[in-house]
Amino acid sequence: MTDDETKPARPRQPVGLRQLKKQQMYEAVSDTAIALFLERGFEKVSVAEVAAAAVISKPTLFRYFPAKEDLVLHRFADHEDEAARVVTDRLPGQSPLAALRAHFLAGLTRHDPVTGLNDAPEVLAFHQLLYRTPSLVARLYGYQERAERALAAALGGGPAEEHPVAPLTARIAAAQILAAQRVLALENWRRVDAGEPVVEVRPDAVREANRAFDQLSSGLTQYA
Repeated sequence: MTDDETKPARPRQPVGLRQLKKQQMYEAVSDTAIALFLERGFEKVSVAEVAAAAVISKPTLFRYFPAKEDLVLHRFADHEDEAARVVTDRLPGQSPLAALRAHFLAGLTRHDPVTGLNDAPEVLAFHQLLYRTPSLVARLYGYQERAERALAAALGGGPAEEHPVAPLTARIAAAQILAAQRVLALENWRRVDAGEPVVEVRPDAVREANRAFDQLSSGLTQYA
């Protein structure tokens, strides 16, 4: 679910040719797998069938994707440290929660799939595949835990690799913030998936997002 608009403007290190080819391989295999899963169902497609469709060997596939579920959840990889980047790259004088609120509201404005407020057929199909497959939902928790660690490190004052164990206060705050965003996104997706037009859901989505961040700010005053 990569969306260049969701990424901050912070300059990134140039990507070498080898790394670029590796990224292209990830994308190609993931896209092939998701197409098969959407057509036939996650449980009815084997890893061997995905490998054959992607024209690679099964061992090669597992070098890129340790578990079958990762073929789908690869689309969340770019978002694991998104909240942490927002906090790290926030404007001078802007609080972490203010930056995260602005980022989430901006996502609602552009109908970022991560906010759940998107009715593109391919996005709805992907979310249906994800949230209606128990093993995918279970595997998603691993991605969410890594996002929490990254955000906790940013709230604690540094990158996760420098702060493997962030202060407990920061870890609790990160869990609350990401849980709130997850619940907001799920509610938006639930309504859109039920057939409500995005244009009708958006005002409620914005109001509930502001209400959620107001609640977070009241309880997490250190980051507000």
